[in-house]
Amino acid sequence: MKYTNEINEMCFVKKGAYHGPAPIPEEGKWVQAKEIKDISGLTHGIGWCAPQQGACKLTLNIKNGIIEEALIETIGCSGMTHSAAMASEILIGKTLLEGLNTDLVCDAINTAYRELFLQIVYGRSQSAFSEDGLAIGSGLEDLGKGLRSQIGTCYSTKLKGPRYLELSEGYITEIALDEDNQIIGYKYVNIGKMMDNIKAKIEPMEAIKKASGQYGRFDEAFKIIDPRKQ
Repeated sequence: MKYTNEINEMCFVKKGAYHGPAPIPEEGKWVQAKEIKDISGLTHGIGWCAPQQGACKLTLNIKNGIIEEALIETIGCSGMTHSAAMASEILIGKTLLEGLNTDLVCDAINTAYRELFLQIVYGRSQSAFSEDGLAIGSGLEDLGKGLRSQIGTCYSTKLKGPRYLELSEGYITEIALDEDNQIIGYKYVNIGKMMDNIKAKIEPMEAIKKASGQYGRFDEAFKIIDPRKQ
C-alpha cells in the first residue's frame, strides 16, 4: 500500500474506542455483520428493466452468506422469462456478494437482486425476527397449491370498459354483468389445480370442472360474457 508524502510526514494519533458495526436483526438474533458469511435471512424484492417493459419479483433465502434458495417470477417480457430460467441455475450456491456481481442476464432480475441485497444487509429481511429463520423451501409458499405465481391481468378501454382476464383465483372464463352492464361476478379455472388433476389421470374436461369456481353474484347475472371475445 502506498502513502503520499503528506501522510508519511504526519505523526501517529491513536483512535478512540471501536465498537464495531451496529447490530442488525437476523433470524431472531442481533448480529454485528462484518463479513458476507455473517448474513442470513429470507426476503423478497421487485426489479424492473431499463425500458420498464417488464418486472421481476425475486425471493432469496440466505444462510451464512450463501444463497440456498431462489424463486424468480417475471412478467411482461418473453425474453425475461427465459432469463429467469438461467438465473435460477446461476444464483444458488453463490455468496450474497457473488450474486451482486453476477450478470443475471436480465435488467429486471439484476435490479431485483440489487434491491434484495440492500434489504438483507441492512437487516430488513422478512425473517429478521424469526428464530432460526425460515426453512429452505419457504419460498414456494407464496405460490400456493399448484405452484403457480399469483397474477392479476385486467384490461380496459374508455369505449368498452374493463375486462378481467386473470385474478388470484385463476384464469377468468366468464364475467357476469347486471342490467347496467356492471361486473358483479366471474367464473374462473385454477390452472395449477387443473394440471394437478390431469396429472392424476382425471379426464381433461372433468379436471377443468373440478378446478373451476365462481366469485361474487355470478348466479344473479343479467348477462354473461367471455372477456377475451366479447
